[in-house]
Amino acid sequence: MNPVEAWLKAQRSRLRGQLNLALVLGMANGSLLILQAWLLARAIDLVAIKHQALPAALPWLWALLPIFLLRFLLVRAAERVAFDAGAQIQGKLRAELYGRLQMLGPLWLASRASGDLANRVAAGIEALQGYYARWLPNRALSALLPIAILVAVFPADWVSGLVLVLTAPLIPLFMILVGKGAEDLNQRQWRQLARMSARFLDSLQGIATLKLFGASRREARVVEEISQAYRRSTMKVLRVAFLSSVILEFLSTVSIAVVAVLIGFRLLWGDMAFLPGFFVLLLAPEYYLPLRSLGGHYHARMEAIGAAEGMLEIFEMPMPQRAARADTLPLPQAPLGVEFRGVGFAYEAGRPALQDASFRAEPGRITALVGASGAGKSTVLQLLLAFAQPQAGSIRVNGQDLSALDESAWLARVAWVPQRPHVFAMSVLDNICLARPGASPEEVEAAARAARAHDFIAALPQGYHTLVGERGAGLSGGQMQRLALARAFLKDAPLVLLDEATAHLDGQTQAAVMEAIGQLARGRTLIMAAHRLGTLALADRVVVLEQGRVVEAGARAELLARGGAYAQLARAGAGA
Repeated sequence: MNPVEAWLKAQRSRLRGQLNLALVLGMANGSLLILQAWLLARAIDLVAIKHQALPAALPWLWALLPIFLLRFLLVRAAERVAFDAGAQIQGKLRAELYGRLQMLGPLWLASRASGDLANRVAAGIEALQGYYARWLPNRALSALLPIAILVAVFPADWVSGLVLVLTAPLIPLFMILVGKGAEDLNQRQWRQLARMSARFLDSLQGIATLKLFGASRREARVVEEISQAYRRSTMKVLRVAFLSSVILEFLSTVSIAVVAVLIGFRLLWGDMAFLPGFFVLLLAPEYYLPLRSLGGHYHARMEAIGAAEGMLEIFEMPMPQRAARADTLPLPQAPLGVEFRGVGFAYEAGRPALQDASFRAEPGRITALVGASGAGKSTVLQLLLAFAQPQAGSIRVNGQDLSALDESAWLARVAWVPQRPHVFAMSVLDNICLARPGASPEEVEAAARAARAHDFIAALPQGYHTLVGERGAGLSGGQMQRLALARAFLKDAPLVLLDEATAHLDGQTQAAVMEAIGQLARGRTLIMAAHRLGTLALADRVVVLEQGRVVEAGARAELLARGGAYAQLARAGAGA
């Protein structure tokens, strides 16, 4: 058994009661089926063989009506229980998958394609429904119901029973032989679907850039080629699945025909009575039906295995280590002092992002992080946001080790303004209120005025109640940046982290944002990663990073006079 299917079966323990109930209902339906065949054979034997009048068979025929009704109710109940079991496990696994993704954190998510993850959470979870609602109940039923039928057939005709016993193993044998190839094809198909989903979502998210550079038609052709390749792989899977169904139907038909021929000859020679022969003949198709149904549901099993492969990868990812956070002192609401002491961190082994980094951000002051791309500025902010834990050294906040503080309490004291803020598909008011749900409209407006965002919001068709699209569709980059600043003002946190809040802005918008940042920094500790040296006009202290190391730290004028790394960056920026 491969590890993916072993994991799928391990989840069955959560549904053992419901799946057992579905099996009991199925077996009850099978028992009534045997009784139904006996009553029908008895009635026809009385009329057709013993030449009795129809009223003599009426009691047997009337007895069939409640059996028909009861079998209908049992089938519906078994399907409902199995469906509910599948839906229940879907909900639990989806919640656990979301939880695992949250625990893995933004750094891990950023390294994965969004389309692939969305496909695993959405389509992958949905693909498990057939496995738990159809495959597992029918697999157990296909093992038990034929045995129950054999118990009824052998006393009536041991020859037919022997034929049934000898031919039955051929069906699962061929199902496994054909299905093995289909399983490999199906797993490759799911991996191809993940790649296609990732490519398609990336194309949609970058459609504006593709249009700008005239590459949209080329990208459309690439997406079409990937889609056609996926269509061909899907047809391969379906061909194998249909081949499996044809083989199962052929084997069961031939087996039933053998039973019918043997019964027919013995009836002709007078070696067998009509009643047991007809009774066995009625049960023969029902004997193979669970096995044929299992073959039909085999595709659901293959699809679930292919889908679970991607989910199992997430469930088996090692979780970030969290230090014990007991008996921690509450952080003060006053401006926070942050100190890095010999911090080291690497995203990959052998490629450190920070090496023995030490610096201090004074309370109530603006500290700017400067350096070339990849110097470690964003890594410093990500460590402060608890997206990752230092692998060496420590981060101290007002003298307390950050790793020992309660994460939710810490993040409640941090406001984060990224370089590319995310604006969700909701009203402008709701987007700002993400910083503090339940804030009054007056508080939101005050925050927007402080962020220099009120004027453009008031000019929108419905003001603060105007709906915007996902990723800020309908807003400019400067407007989204000011919405992010409004969130920071509304949160009123003692520590503010900025990742170049003035990037990609025109001069006028940059001036407005700079003015808002200056106001935001009053009475707060502000740490910003600066890619433009022009934003350093607000900074009280500058920390220069090179290849993950702190090479200089101090006031701007002091660093310029020193003529070191910062002076070289300033000269390069002035020349550019």
